[in-house]
Amino acid sequence: MVNCKKLSNGITVVFEKMPYLRSAAFGLWVKVGSSNENDDNNGISHIIEHMLFKGTKTRTAKQIADDMAKIGGDINAYTSKECTSFYAVTLDEHLEIAIEIIGDMINNSLLDEKALEKEKGVIIEEIDMYDDSPEDLVHEMLQMKVWKHHSLGYQISGSKKTVRSVTRQQIIDFMEQYYVSENMVISVAGNFEENQIMDLLEVHFSAVKKGPRQPDCTAPIYRPTIYTKEKDVEQLHLNIAFESVPADTEEKYALTILNSVFGGSINSRLFQVIRENLGLTYTIYSYGSAYKKAGLYQIYGAMNPIQLEAVIQNTFEIIEDIKTNGLTDDEIIMTKEQIKTELILGNESAKNRMNSNGKSILFKDYITPLEETILKINAVNKDEITDFAKRYLVKENCSFSLVGNLNNVNIDLNVKS
Repeated sequence: MVNCKKLSNGITVVFEKMPYLRSAAFGLWVKVGSSNENDDNNGISHIIEHMLFKGTKTRTAKQIADDMAKIGGDINAYTSKECTSFYAVTLDEHLEIAIEIIGDMINNSLLDEKALEKEKGVIIEEIDMYDDSPEDLVHEMLQMKVWKHHSLGYQISGSKKTVRSVTRQQIIDFMEQYYVSENMVISVAGNFEENQIMDLLEVHFSAVKKGPRQPDCTAPIYRPTIYTKEKDVEQLHLNIAFESVPADTEEKYALTILNSVFGGSINSRLFQVIRENLGLTYTIYSYGSAYKKAGLYQIYGAMNPIQLEAVIQNTFEIIEDIKTNGLTDDEIIMTKEQIKTELILGNESAKNRMNSNGKSILFKDYITPLEETILKINAVNKDEITDFAKRYLVKENCSFSLVGNLNNVNIDLNVKS
């Protein structure tokens, strides 16, 4: 059962007790990411995530890692376009220690100047790592180009230039604005005693400064584009993007089924036709990138450059078949059962429940019960799926990104500018 409470300073706490487990998961969610940044400080949210692990008034960076290792738990964090999360998963008997460690990081981080300069070097290495990965680059650059001049198109890591320029005072000022009580959610799932944990959270997080929930960024304008980058690699990496729906819309249920049948699994049409039947690629799949105010539907594949035209042609033939004839009844029935199984199995993990509950409260202020989600998936019919494909999977309005060996690539992609 899910239960929501508030700390004295206004931080929302969402509990989900799972007494049959021996584990527990704790997460602190902050409603801030690269979409809250600007041209001058892009990457600062990600820098802060790194810096909170670099030492507090009572712990060095190594002591943070050692104290978590002593209880056999996992502590980590990530930054996305719209939120930052700090979390820990451990045995239920060690949950209190994990909470104290993350509370110490949030309240008492030193943000040391020398550590900041050193960590900037680490982050620049991370940027180089992503730049060296065509699969990452082909995705990130396409989002950047189709949402050009909008913060939702920013890279989460920022650029080398902006990372180098961020100062300690900028970090302090940014945290003063975003690391405030109403802009945070705490999520706890697993085996624990709720009143005891609530008292503990009050001790370790009530000192967080009171402050309002920060507004969402505006909706970006989607601009069809073509992005190409030559890289000295054997394969050509392709990403195709269509404008799609935001995260919290009823249309997401039709999209979930469409994606699974079209390209979201190894029994999908995309995989079975292009890889299994035609042997044109080793990797090809589709996925949705959904945010609060916007979304994209994307297709990724890696191939020998001479196969590019055939891959694109067959991909759009599959799309046109779906738009003309729809999915089969068997495909829809099988896919709904697959989705139901994934939802139920995922629901049995403390970490998954902590993640799902935290994000839901942070972005929607409510949690959709699993049973309701399954009912909505089951209620989607063939016509709704076909209609979604017709409205959004439009070749004339799509975008392309190509990274890799561009020699002898000569194809008219027919993108509107």
